[in-house]
Amino acid sequence: MTRKLAQLQKLIYEIRRQNVMLDSDLSALYGVELKGMNQAVKRNAERFPSDFMFQLDYDEWESLRSQIVTSNGSRGGRRYLPYVFTEQGVSMLSSVINSKRAIEVNINIMRTFVKLRHFVLSKNDASDQIAELRKLLMLYIEKNDKRVNDIIIALNNLIGSPPKTRTIGFSANK
Repeated sequence: MTRKLAQLQKLIYEIRRQNVMLDSDLSALYGVELKGMNQAVKRNAERFPSDFMFQLDYDEWESLRSQIVTSNGSRGGRRYLPYVFTEQGVSMLSSVINSKRAIEVNINIMRTFVKLRHFVLSKNDASDQIAELRKLLMLYIEKNDKRVNDIIIALNNLIGSPPKTRTIGFSANK
């Protein structure tokens, strides 16, 4: 079971300061076609307010694609920007996709979200959180992405020693 949670954890991304899962990952987990799942969501749009589900913009999608291996569209690829579901949206999905597999997968996803929340809350020391974020960035993002390198450098600077301060006033040594 721990292995399943670890595999699910890799499918959770932070976008707009929210933990979310891609529609394509969820449809694969639930064993349903992406188009059919999204149609079911659209038929039940009132169950999915913007804090449960939202569509990525182009920059968010490109940034996410640089972190994960996706099709380059050789068979057509996606014709629209993907939707992502927050924890509450994933929970609501289980009421729209009513199958035994969807229920089992949903239980595991909920456990994974709870595990992530406990992990974040258990980190009291900011430098531990920064160090953990740095490790995650180094694991999941390509080495040659300049923006990521800038973030890693900034995190390293935050963990490093505090800057030296100048003495103000008269100095006995001239």
